[in-house]
Amino acid sequence: MGTSSGTRIVLGHWQRSPFGPFSDVMIERADGERLLLAPTPRTADFVSGVYVFDSVRVVPVEVSVVDGTWTVTAGPLGLRFTTGRRGIPGLLLRAVPAALARRPAWGALMDPVARLLLAGVRTRGSAGGGHREWYGARDLRPIHQVSAVFEGRGLGAAAPVEPPVRFGFGSVPRAPAVTRVTTTVAPRP
Repeated sequence: MGTSSGTRIVLGHWQRSPFGPFSDVMIERADGERLLLAPTPRTADFVSGVYVFDSVRVVPVEVSVVDGTWTVTAGPLGLRFTTGRRGIPGLLLRAVPAALARRPAWGALMDPVARLLLAGVRTRGSAGGGHREWYGARDLRPIHQVSAVFEGRGLGAAAPVEPPVRFGFGSVPRAPAVTRVTTTVAPRP
């Protein structure tokens, strides 16, 4: 999501991963500084090895989701937002089977579609540390009613993700959204 202050926030809420369930937050401030907030040194090392940050902080990251309202506490960040009703893109993405979303060929097939429909969004590319990465989107819901505070300062209302975030090979949808994805990171052959 973007905020009217120019800060952009990407929340990773991983229910399954090689590290077990965890959440992390990638922040790009209006001045371009990229910050990772991760819950453990191990997750911080992995995420910062795949994406690019100017600084990394290991802090407790807590996420709760109740009836479409997300509450996130991550060190200096307090974030609360609600999701809206799923639109046609979300309905179409929900039909993508998990096994298909994990396949590199699916990411390759969907990459030109994502680029065309969602400027800045990529579904495959080269990640940090020589890794290859691909995403299989499986749901999309709009975000509404954002309240965000970073280091004691309000970040303003929800806004488009402008400019695009620069953590990896692509950005996120311009309109604030929760996207459920199957993410695969593989070492370069």
